[in-house]
Amino acid sequence: MTECTSLQFVSPFAFEAMQKVDVVRLASLSDPELRLLLPCLVRMALCAPADQSQSWAQDKKLILRLLSGVEAVNSIVALLSVDFHALEQDASKEQQLRHKLGGGSGESILVSQLQHGLTLEFEHSDSPRRLRLVLSELLAIMNKVSESNGEFFFKSSELFESPVYLEEAADVLCILQAELPSLLPIVDVAEALLHVRNGAWFLCLLVANVPDSFNEVCRGLIKNGERQDEESLGGRRRTDALRFLCKMNPSQALKVRGMVVEECHLPGLGVALTLDHTKNEACEDGVSDLVCFVSGLLLGTNAKVRTWFGTFIRNGQQRKRETSSSVLWQMRRQLLLELMGILPTVRSTRIVEEADVEMEPNVSVYSGLKEEHVVKASALLRLYCALMGIAGLKPTEEEAEQLLQLMTSRPPATPAGVRFVSLSFCMLLAFSTLVSTPEQEQLMVVWLSWMIKEEAYFESTSGVSASFGEMLLLVAMYFHSNQLSAIIDLVCSTLGMKIVIKPSSLSRMKTIFTQEIFTEQVVTAHAVRVPVTSNLSANITGFLPIHCIYQLLRSRSFTKHKVSIKDWIYRQLCETSTPLHPQLLPLIDVYINSILTPASKSNPEATNQPVTEQEILNIFQEVIGGDNIRLNQRFSITAQLLVLYYILSYEEALLANTKTLAAMQRKPKSYSSSLMDQIPIKFLIRQAQGLQQELGGLHSALLRLLATNYPHLCIVDDWICEEEITGTDALLRRMLLTNNAKNHSPKQLQEAFSAVPVSHTQVMQIIEHLTLLSASELIPYAEVLTSNMNQLLNSGVPRRILQTVNKLWMVLNTVMPRRLWVMTVNALQPSIKFVRQQKYTQNDLMIDPLIVLRCDQRVHRCPPLMDITLHMLNGYLLASKAYLSAHLKETAEQDRPSQNNTIGLVGQTDAPEVTREELKNALLAAQDSAAVQILLEICLPTEEEKAKGVNPDGLLRNVQSVITTSTPNKEMEEGEDNLLCNLREVQCLICCLLHQMYIADPNIAKLVHFQGYPCELLPLTVAGIPSMHICLDFIPELIAQPELEKQIFAIQLLSHLCIQYALPKSLSVARLAVNVMGTLLTVLTQAKRYAFFMPTLPSLVSFCRAFPPLYEDIMSLLIQIGQVCASDVATQTRDIDPIITRLQQIKEKPSGWSRICKDPAYKNGSRDTGSMDPDVQLCHCIESTVIEIINMSVSGI
Repeated sequence: MTECTSLQFVSPFAFEAMQKVDVVRLASLSDPELRLLLPCLVRMALCAPADQSQSWAQDKKLILRLLSGVEAVNSIVALLSVDFHALEQDASKEQQLRHKLGGGSGESILVSQLQHGLTLEFEHSDSPRRLRLVLSELLAIMNKVSESNGEFFFKSSELFESPVYLEEAADVLCILQAELPSLLPIVDVAEALLHVRNGAWFLCLLVANVPDSFNEVCRGLIKNGERQDEESLGGRRRTDALRFLCKMNPSQALKVRGMVVEECHLPGLGVALTLDHTKNEACEDGVSDLVCFVSGLLLGTNAKVRTWFGTFIRNGQQRKRETSSSVLWQMRRQLLLELMGILPTVRSTRIVEEADVEMEPNVSVYSGLKEEHVVKASALLRLYCALMGIAGLKPTEEEAEQLLQLMTSRPPATPAGVRFVSLSFCMLLAFSTLVSTPEQEQLMVVWLSWMIKEEAYFESTSGVSASFGEMLLLVAMYFHSNQLSAIIDLVCSTLGMKIVIKPSSLSRMKTIFTQEIFTEQVVTAHAVRVPVTSNLSANITGFLPIHCIYQLLRSRSFTKHKVSIKDWIYRQLCETSTPLHPQLLPLIDVYINSILTPASKSNPEATNQPVTEQEILNIFQEVIGGDNIRLNQRFSITAQLLVLYYILSYEEALLANTKTLAAMQRKPKSYSSSLMDQIPIKFLIRQAQGLQQELGGLHSALLRLLATNYPHLCIVDDWICEEEITGTDALLRRMLLTNNAKNHSPKQLQEAFSAVPVSHTQVMQIIEHLTLLSASELIPYAEVLTSNMNQLLNSGVPRRILQTVNKLWMVLNTVMPRRLWVMTVNALQPSIKFVRQQKYTQNDLMIDPLIVLRCDQRVHRCPPLMDITLHMLNGYLLASKAYLSAHLKETAEQDRPSQNNTIGLVGQTDAPEVTREELKNALLAAQDSAAVQILLEICLPTEEEKAKGVNPDGLLRNVQSVITTSTPNKEMEEGEDNLLCNLREVQCLICCLLHQMYIADPNIAKLVHFQGYPCELLPLTVAGIPSMHICLDFIPELIAQPELEKQIFAIQLLSHLCIQYALPKSLSVARLAVNVMGTLLTVLTQAKRYAFFMPTLPSLVSFCRAFPPLYEDIMSLLIQIGQVCASDVATQTRDIDPIITRLQQIKEKPSGWSRICKDPAYKNGSRDTGSMDPDVQLCHCIESTVIEIINMSVSGI
């Protein structure tokens, strides 16, 4: 709005005085300034005030005195004397008429026929008519605005253009708006004034006379504004008007700018207001408001704002020629001035070209950047990156030149200086077009060389771990391996913005890096000399030496150039802390790969060296010692867990690559079993469990490796036990811990155990105190506890001592299971005089887990120690599986046929591998089944127990009688006494373990039952092992075996299963068994018939009890068996016929025989005759079976 430049606007001083109604300030205004505010002041003086205070009365007198000398007040008073109610009614009628006839109608109710132009009419009219003239003109413009649908137009109006009557027209406008606010909303009036000449001036006067409406007017103008104001006349006029308003009220300029960003309208206004604010608040050293504002728009999180402002930049560049009046041009000029203002000199590369030739070519054009300018320089670099990368700004030649000079300047060695150099380097990579001439390229190379030279000094002086040296090294490695996308990601993450960088634009930089600055050999040699990061953790951000080493390991540069990296990696692993840095696990993985896999097939020896066993032991030295584990540790728990991860991953990778390594005739060294035995794996895993949040994925990775290679350390029972040990109860016990408990030493515990034959009190007291200690604090007592376990087997040792020792053993098992198991197995060996006990090792027990069961026989009747023994057995069975699988992989190449032997044997190459796998599975199956058979044998009562009347069948019957029958109290007490014996407790423990084994591998259950075991144990196993129902799947196969013993065992087993699991499947198998018995009756000889049916006939009773529908088939089978037996003895005696006759009668009328069958005399008499003949005995057995079935069915009815 250039037409307004000659007019006088309301000053900020005057506007503030009006806002605050500061009469003293108003009195100090000059007459021209006061003239602009007369409409509001006159209304204040004449209208009745809402404020009736004495102070306002005094202020009102001052205002009247101020107005008394101004001639124009009289005309304003005359304007206020008009009947505004009638005026408003006429205006409403005119609006209705305009709406009815159309906006272009010349009819007017407010103004009758005009004799002259508006200006002359205004001059000759009185106050009422002046009001009507201005109101009519204003309403016409407002109507046209509402009908224009957002399209801008310019309305020529004499009333608002004549310089003679501008002040009078402004007075009328202000009075009209103040008196008719509903007819003339101030926002609509402001919108209309944009379409006339001098509209900004009228708008400022209107707002100055209604100062409270400032924010409302500004928000309305912005909301109705264009998204891109520089593109249209209307947008530019709106921007100028708002700028005038903000100059009048500068304190609200930034708030108006916030409205601009909020609405995403008028971007030029936002920049213009920022430029005005920057000029008013000039700052020498700090980052200017312009830089902060534009950076916030382009680098903020609001994508809508970013797109809106980026469009403003792009559209501004598309205009053919930018002028100084363009807001974008002003912004760029201001940024360039700020950039040049922080450079130490004003030289440029162009000046260098024209300078004396004698100037040294390697001298830097710019000297060091001042420390107070470094932060501002970094902010400017990021802003230009955002403008060019996000908004698409194309720098002019002058801008590019000055930017390059700033980027290649040398900051001081401070953290901000390190950040500046990193940003400059990434900007060079992102916008390589800034380097266009050979002189500029030489300047860049000199600067990069300076970076390499000064990197160590910067890191040591600034105290920043992640310096630009690592970034240089990393970029060089990416260039060598042609990972241009990784460089782009690195640049974007360092700059903090996502910009589009074409890989082709990096070609020149790649040549400079790989051929002039960083050759691959220089990179690897330099990387090894880079010091490790002290206390490396995830809290240290940026690009570190570990990133560089990782990339070099991936590209196999170290092995290619025969540079040893093992020591650097070991030192870095030792210098770690929590939270875990995310690059550590990938570094270990790629390092292991570089150890096992050669860089090329042509050079199989080109591999890195693994960490030595002694170095590994040094890290675990404090943990292995056991004393003061958590105090004064030289190595952090993070370092120990990382080394453990390295060892486990290395061993797993070695096994996985055995065949590949064998084909290459390479045999990398495996870590010895003695080393693995010394590492407290379970203790470290438990420590990691409490640090899961800080260790990232390390804990889960370790668990995966353990489950694969050390399954015996991942037993579910152990995890459940750990939850109990580390829970709330343990915390409460710790609160009860007294100093006396802490003072008990292992030596005192040993002395107490020595006194066990005499007194149990001291041992009881000490071990009770030990239960209050944590697992790690118990480690020093482990050897004493285990070595004295054999003393606890003597008679007279209280059960409480045994249970407490079991409890302590389980706690120790959570931190040192493998070492504890070996000590316990050696301690529980049978003590034989004159025979030296063998000391077993961990390897011995993994090869032969059954050594665990070759313990002192007294353990078999000591439930607390038997519980420990079974726990160890389960663990070593799992360990043996893992050991044999690993052994199979390690020796896979031994049985591989040579190439000469495999000629012509296509398809048979893998046969030895299959055989080895089958042999391993057979060995494991034999091992597991042997363990089960030994455990079942332990469940049988000894000769001494049999002499006392203890047997498993009786125990089971006692269980049933106690639960189901209402026997006298004396019998119930006897049953309870039998149930509370040590044998019963041991049987329960063994049944629990067998249940777990059967569930883990059902084939073990099948193998054990095909082998068979004493039938006396069937009631115990079926009732005590919940998973025995799986036997129903293979009993038909077991019955089909040719051996008579297996068939008998299958039917006896089935009879117990039918009682325990009366399922449809059991019924079908039982029916099959009855059919098989009927078939065998026809094919067995007399001797085999007797051997088969005598033990299996009682099973038929169980079938009938479980499944009454089988009654008819079983009775028919029994009569058929009796008839066969009778036919065999027909030639010898006729006494058998009455028995057959009775069987037929019993089948036909069972109820009539029920009382006779229950008579003991009848039973005894029926068994006396011919008891020596097998067939006769079988017939009597049949009769007894039938009687039992009848008694059962009658009692059931």
